[in-house]
Amino acid sequence: MPSNKNAQGGKAFGLLKSQQREKLEEINKEYMEDQKYRDEDDLPEKLEGFKNKYAEFDLNDQGEIDIMGLKQMMEKLGVPKTHLEVKKMISEVTGGSSNTINYRDFVRMMLGKRSAVLKLVLIFEDKANGASCKPDGPPPKRDIASLP
Repeated sequence: MPSNKNAQGGKAFGLLKSQQREKLEEINKEYMEDQKYRDEDDLPEKLEGFKNKYAEFDLNDQGEIDIMGLKQMMEKLGVPKTHLEVKKMISEVTGGSSNTINYRDFVRMMLGKRSAVLKLVLIFEDKANGASCKPDGPPPKRDIASLP
């Protein structure tokens, strides 16, 4: 079996993503054990959703969402923002301590009581996606009697 050091292309990317997800899962476990969040409803499901959303927009795969990653996220969600607005959103989430959003800041924002702009956009996007619940797979078979 080839070693991981020689992985290229898709395999290297897959290994990087799996390592990143493992790190995020470790952080999720910390939140699960934290007394502060014990009373949170559906915490495991929420953390899993946060992990997937975060990994999707971590463009540089360094474990942090930078300005360009957040800008792309906002455009994908249909809420394009200027560079200055994106910097302000990051500052709001991190408290001005960083130019990137790490996973802990992201989860703290999503579980926290404060209404950050980014949190509101993500919640709105989730509700919009949930409303258009299209069934998976082919449509059910119908007989002649059920046709209009």
